[in-house]
Amino acid sequence: MAVNTDTPTDTKSTDRIEKRVVLRAPRTRVWRALTNAAEFGTWFRVKLESAFAEGKPVRGRLVIPGYEHVTLELLIERIDPERYFSYRWHPYAVDPAVDYSAEPTTLVEFHLEDTEGGTALTIVESGFDRIPLTRRAEAFRMNDNGWTGQIKQLAKYVE
Repeated sequence: MAVNTDTPTDTKSTDRIEKRVVLRAPRTRVWRALTNAAEFGTWFRVKLESAFAEGKPVRGRLVIPGYEHVTLELLIERIDPERYFSYRWHPYAVDPAVDYSAEPTTLVEFHLEDTEGGTALTIVESGFDRIPLTRRAEAFRMNDNGWTGQIKQLAKYVE
């Protein structure tokens, strides 16, 4: 079975981004890349300050060229070993002059399952309909494109 990681399956609405890809790596490897903060930071291109733990916030500075001024703040929601990992964050919160802390967050979910040839990963980011209208469309568009790029980075990292 040929596995193509360059073109993930996308499902879109105005509230939710969903991308599914088959990674040519065992589930344990993909899980570690998603939930070990140091490994997550390598492929996501963020320098995180602490480990992931349910209910705990994690901060880190992006190391993506042009976005080095951005500090990500993730609130780890749930960790269900080797099956499900989720966190909340402020989508496309990149303007240093804006305080995003009063805005609603989106929920980012990673669903893993074994499949022929590796691990099926579904990434869902939902809650965009609650983001202020003035920046909703741009946050959705940028994160939709961002997840496409991050899937490529993750595939290179784990395969």
